[in-house]
Amino acid sequence: MRGLETIALEHRPAEGRTDHAVLLLFAPGHRPDVKAVRRLSRADGQFAVTLDGNYEEEAQVWLELLANGLAFDMSGLAPGKPHGQLSDGHFFGLGQDFDPATCEAAVLRPGPHLTSGGMMVPVLRCLAWVAAQLSALPHLRAICWQAARTVCAPGYFHDAVSNWIEGGAFPGLGLTALVPQPDGSIVSEGLALFTGQELRLDRADGDEPSEGAKLALRLLHWLVENGRIETVQSLAGPSGETLFLEPDLPRGIVHVRRGFR
Repeated sequence: MRGLETIALEHRPAEGRTDHAVLLLFAPGHRPDVKAVRRLSRADGQFAVTLDGNYEEEAQVWLELLANGLAFDMSGLAPGKPHGQLSDGHFFGLGQDFDPATCEAAVLRPGPHLTSGGMMVPVLRCLAWVAAQLSALPHLRAICWQAARTVCAPGYFHDAVSNWIEGGAFPGLGLTALVPQPDGSIVSEGLALFTGQELRLDRADGDEPSEGAKLALRLLHWLVENGRIETVQSLAGPSGETLFLEPDLPRGIVHVRRGFR
């Protein structure tokens, strides 16, 4: 990510939809201040701090970060008030005893000019990438991608996102989650932020749950790369089977069946 530039605008941090946000969970009493983020910006060289503000009436300390020509708001910095957190979610790369409620949260979200017309995948890619760079902040315990309610270890999030940015697979277990259903199917959570639709994959007879999850991850990558599905499509599966992608437009679901229709 290059092409950074410095700007100065009259601006306040974006509010509104939380599913655009990334929560950064820090050890209690150790949220970064403005100076800490500026130090990381100078050391990293991949994003710039272009504006900062401290609205005392809101007890809010925030920064504007610029990366690849896109502006993002980071708020909840010390010594101001922390942000609220997830009460539950999907955990990746963390110990079973990790409790988000013991942490203090800062938040990163796209600037208001990026969300007014709806989110685009390039903006979401850059949002994830900036969050990955912020994983180097001291005392950071976890990164939460709000749209999928995922809670990731900082190193896990950084590596998964960096691999995607460098041309690898979409981090389906990080920027989305897979939720097994009682009937054996798998439903995604968080894909709709990228495509406007969630994925539902039926279970095939004799299929092991791990095989279904692998196929679902392949499909998540394909759907993020190709976008919203408006009509029935067929794809060749990894084992030579036919995959039928059937959109349920009113419900915002892409239903995937294997075999013959």
